[in-house]
Amino acid sequence: MLSAEETSAKLNWGERLAVNTPVRVLQQRFEINWMAKVCPARGFARALEVGCGRGAGARLIKKRFKPAEFHATDLDVEMMQKAVRYLSPEEREAIHLCAADQLALPYPAGSMDAVFGFGVLHHIPDWRAGLQEVARVLKPGGFYFLEEIYPTLYQNFITRRILVHPHRDRFDGDDLRLALKHAHLPLIGAWEVKYIGIIAVAQKMVIG
Repeated sequence: MLSAEETSAKLNWGERLAVNTPVRVLQQRFEINWMAKVCPARGFARALEVGCGRGAGARLIKKRFKPAEFHATDLDVEMMQKAVRYLSPEEREAIHLCAADQLALPYPAGSMDAVFGFGVLHHIPDWRAGLQEVARVLKPGGFYFLEEIYPTLYQNFITRRILVHPHRDRFDGDDLRLALKHAHLPLIGAWEVKYIGIIAVAQKMVIG
Protein backbone atom coordinates (compact mmCIF):
# COMPACT_ATOMS: atom_id res chain seq x y z
CA MET A 1 0.00 0.00 0.00
CA LEU A 2 1.50 3.34 -1.06
CA SER A 3 1.62 6.18 1.45
CA ALA A 4 0.10 9.61 0.71
CA GLU A 5 3.58 10.96 -0.04
CA GLU A 6 4.29 8.19 -2.53
CA THR A 7 1.11 8.34 -4.58
CA SER A 8 0.49 10.50 -7.61
CA ALA A 9 -1.35 13.77 -7.01
CA LYS A 10 -4.96 14.21 -8.04
CA LEU A 11 -6.10 17.19 -10.09
CA ASN A 12 -7.53 20.15 -8.22
CA TRP A 13 -10.46 22.26 -9.43
CA GLY A 14 -8.28 24.44 -11.67
CA GLU A 15 -6.78 21.56 -13.59
CA ARG A 16 -10.05 19.68 -13.82
CA LEU A 17 -11.48 22.78 -15.46
CA ALA A 18 -8.54 23.01 -17.87
CA VAL A 19 -8.49 19.35 -18.97
CA ASN A 20 -12.24 19.04 -19.47
CA THR A 21 -12.53 21.55 -22.31
CA PRO A 22 -12.85 21.24 -26.11
CA VAL A 23 -9.48 23.00 -26.39
CA ARG A 24 -7.80 20.15 -24.52
CA VAL A 25 -9.40 17.62 -26.88
CA LEU A 26 -8.06 19.53 -29.89
CA GLN A 27 -4.62 19.65 -28.28
CA GLN A 28 -4.60 15.91 -27.65
CA ARG A 29 -5.80 15.19 -31.18
CA PHE A 30 -2.88 17.20 -32.57
CA GLU A 31 -0.42 15.45 -30.24
CA ILE A 32 -1.72 11.96 -31.04
CA ASN A 33 -1.53 12.65 -34.78
CA TRP A 34 2.07 13.83 -34.32
CA MET A 35 2.91 10.71 -32.32
CA ALA A 36 1.38 8.50 -35.01
CA LYS A 37 3.70 10.06 -37.59
CA VAL A 38 6.75 9.42 -35.40
CA CYS A 39 5.65 5.84 -34.67
CA PRO A 40 3.58 4.50 -37.57
CA ALA A 41 2.90 1.17 -35.80
CA ARG A 42 -0.80 0.37 -35.56
CA GLY A 43 -3.02 -2.34 -34.13
CA PHE A 44 -1.12 -2.92 -30.90
CA ALA A 45 -2.19 -6.18 -29.28
CA ARG A 46 -2.42 -4.51 -25.86
CA ALA A 47 -2.13 -0.83 -24.95
CA LEU A 48 -2.60 1.30 -21.85
CA GLU A 49 -3.28 4.96 -21.08
CA VAL A 50 -2.26 6.16 -17.61
CA GLY A 51 -4.04 9.19 -16.17
CA CYS A 52 -6.91 8.93 -18.64
CA GLY A 53 -9.15 11.49 -16.92
CA ARG A 54 -12.62 11.62 -18.45
CA GLY A 55 -11.56 9.43 -21.39
CA ALA A 56 -11.20 12.00 -24.18
CA GLY A 57 -7.63 10.92 -24.93
CA ALA A 58 -8.57 7.25 -24.73
CA ARG A 59 -11.21 7.79 -27.40
CA LEU A 60 -8.64 9.43 -29.70
CA ILE A 61 -5.99 6.76 -29.04
CA LYS A 62 -8.44 3.95 -29.76
CA LYS A 63 -9.44 5.56 -33.05
CA ARG A 64 -5.90 6.43 -34.24
CA PHE A 65 -3.84 3.46 -33.03
CA LYS A 66 -6.56 0.76 -32.98
CA PRO A 67 -5.21 -1.44 -30.15
CA ALA A 68 -6.93 -4.85 -30.01
CA GLU A 69 -7.10 -4.61 -26.20
CA PHE A 70 -7.06 -1.20 -24.56
CA HIS A 71 -6.85 -0.31 -20.87
CA ALA A 72 -7.20 3.16 -19.33
CA THR A 73 -6.40 4.05 -15.71
CA ASP A 74 -6.65 7.07 -13.46
CA LEU A 75 -5.92 7.57 -9.78
CA ASP A 76 -8.98 9.79 -9.32
CA VAL A 77 -12.20 7.80 -9.00
CA GLU A 78 -14.22 10.95 -9.75
CA MET A 79 -12.46 11.27 -13.11
CA MET A 80 -13.14 7.60 -13.83
CA GLN A 81 -16.82 8.27 -13.20
CA LYS A 82 -16.62 11.13 -15.71
CA ALA A 83 -15.10 8.67 -18.21
CA VAL A 84 -18.04 6.30 -17.76
CA ARG A 85 -20.40 9.16 -18.62
CA TYR A 86 -18.25 10.63 -21.41
CA LEU A 87 -17.63 7.43 -23.37
CA SER A 88 -20.41 5.73 -25.28
CA PRO A 89 -21.56 2.22 -24.27
CA GLU A 90 -19.72 0.82 -27.31
CA GLU A 91 -16.53 2.65 -26.34
CA ARG A 92 -16.78 1.43 -22.75
CA GLU A 93 -16.93 -2.14 -24.02
CA ALA A 94 -13.73 -1.56 -26.01
CA ILE A 95 -11.86 0.41 -23.31
CA HIS A 96 -11.22 -1.30 -19.98
CA LEU A 97 -11.38 1.39 -17.27
CA CYS A 98 -9.53 0.87 -14.00
CA ALA A 99 -8.77 3.14 -11.02
CA ALA A 100 -5.02 2.80 -10.42
CA ASP A 101 -1.91 4.78 -9.54
CA GLN A 102 0.91 4.94 -12.09
CA LEU A 103 3.29 3.90 -9.31
CA ALA A 104 1.48 0.57 -8.86
CA LEU A 105 -0.11 -0.47 -12.13
CA PRO A 106 -2.15 -3.69 -11.87
CA TYR A 107 -0.60 -5.33 -14.94
CA PRO A 108 2.09 -7.99 -15.33
CA ALA A 109 5.59 -7.09 -16.40
CA GLY A 110 6.04 -6.95 -20.16
CA SER A 111 2.31 -7.09 -20.84
CA MET A 112 1.84 -3.89 -22.89
CA ASP A 113 2.87 -3.05 -26.44
CA ALA A 114 2.26 0.67 -25.83
CA VAL A 115 1.71 3.05 -22.92
CA PHE A 116 0.31 6.57 -23.32
CA GLY A 117 0.54 9.36 -20.74
CA PHE A 118 -0.63 12.94 -21.22
CA GLY A 119 0.54 15.34 -18.53
CA VAL A 120 0.66 12.70 -15.81
CA LEU A 121 4.31 12.34 -14.82
CA HIS A 122 4.76 15.84 -13.37
CA HIS A 123 1.99 15.06 -10.84
CA ILE A 124 3.99 12.20 -9.32
CA PRO A 125 6.36 13.06 -6.43
CA ASP A 126 8.69 10.18 -7.36
CA TRP A 127 8.33 10.63 -11.10
CA ARG A 128 11.38 8.45 -11.83
CA ALA A 129 9.58 5.54 -10.17
CA GLY A 130 6.62 6.37 -12.43
CA LEU A 131 8.87 5.95 -15.46
CA GLN A 132 10.23 2.68 -14.10
CA GLU A 133 6.66 1.39 -13.73
CA VAL A 134 5.93 2.28 -17.35
CA ALA A 135 9.09 0.43 -18.36
CA ARG A 136 8.08 -2.57 -16.24
CA VAL A 137 4.71 -3.10 -17.95
CA LEU A 138 6.08 -2.49 -21.47
CA LYS A 139 7.32 -5.34 -23.62
CA PRO A 140 10.86 -5.01 -25.00
CA GLY A 141 10.47 -2.94 -28.14
CA GLY A 142 7.20 -1.44 -26.86
CA PHE A 143 6.45 2.27 -27.14
CA TYR A 144 5.87 4.99 -24.55
CA PHE A 145 3.96 8.01 -25.86
CA LEU A 146 4.12 11.02 -23.56
CA GLU A 147 3.24 14.67 -23.16
CA GLU A 148 4.71 16.64 -20.27
CA ILE A 149 4.98 20.23 -19.10
CA TYR A 150 7.84 21.83 -17.18
CA PRO A 151 7.78 23.63 -13.79
CA THR A 152 8.34 27.04 -15.36
CA LEU A 153 4.81 26.66 -16.72
CA TYR A 154 2.98 25.17 -13.72
CA GLN A 155 4.99 26.63 -10.82
CA ASN A 156 5.31 30.28 -11.77
CA PHE A 157 3.95 33.07 -9.55
CA ILE A 158 0.49 32.84 -11.13
CA THR A 159 -0.10 29.13 -11.70
CA ARG A 160 1.27 27.97 -8.35
CA ARG A 161 -1.65 29.78 -6.71
CA ILE A 162 -4.18 27.93 -8.87
CA LEU A 163 -2.64 24.49 -9.53
CA VAL A 164 -1.42 21.91 -7.04
CA HIS A 165 1.75 19.94 -7.84
CA PRO A 166 4.67 18.38 -5.99
CA HIS A 167 7.34 21.03 -5.39
CA ARG A 168 10.56 19.06 -4.97
CA ASP A 169 12.67 17.27 -7.57
CA ARG A 170 10.86 18.56 -10.65
CA PHE A 171 12.17 17.86 -14.14
CA ASP A 172 13.06 19.78 -17.26
CA GLY A 173 13.83 18.30 -20.67
CA ASP A 174 17.38 17.23 -19.80
CA ASP A 175 16.26 15.58 -16.55
CA LEU A 176 13.47 13.75 -18.36
CA ARG A 177 15.73 12.46 -21.13
CA LEU A 178 18.28 11.18 -18.61
CA ALA A 179 15.61 9.40 -16.56
CA LEU A 180 14.11 7.84 -19.70
CA LYS A 181 17.56 6.59 -20.65
CA HIS A 182 18.08 5.06 -17.20
CA ALA A 183 14.67 3.35 -17.52
CA HIS A 184 15.80 1.89 -20.87
CA LEU A 185 13.26 4.10 -22.66
CA PRO A 186 15.33 6.23 -25.06
CA LEU A 187 13.48 8.74 -27.19
CA ILE A 188 12.95 8.01 -30.87
CA GLY A 189 11.27 11.34 -31.53
CA ALA A 190 10.48 14.52 -29.62
CA TRP A 191 9.06 17.98 -30.13
CA GLU A 192 10.03 20.30 -27.30
CA VAL A 193 9.32 23.94 -26.51
CA LYS A 194 11.99 25.07 -24.06
CA TYR A 195 10.68 26.02 -20.60
CA ILE A 196 7.18 24.90 -21.63
CA GLY A 197 7.01 21.17 -22.32
CA ILE A 198 7.50 18.23 -24.63
CA ILE A 199 5.63 15.62 -26.62
CA ALA A 200 7.67 12.53 -27.38
CA VAL A 201 7.84 8.86 -28.26
CA ALA A 202 10.22 6.48 -26.49
CA GLN A 203 10.88 2.81 -27.22
CA LYS A 204 11.87 0.22 -24.63
CA MET A 205 15.25 -1.27 -25.36
CA VAL A 206 15.62 -4.94 -26.17
CA ILE A 207 18.38 -6.14 -23.83
CA GLY A 208 20.22 -9.40 -24.24
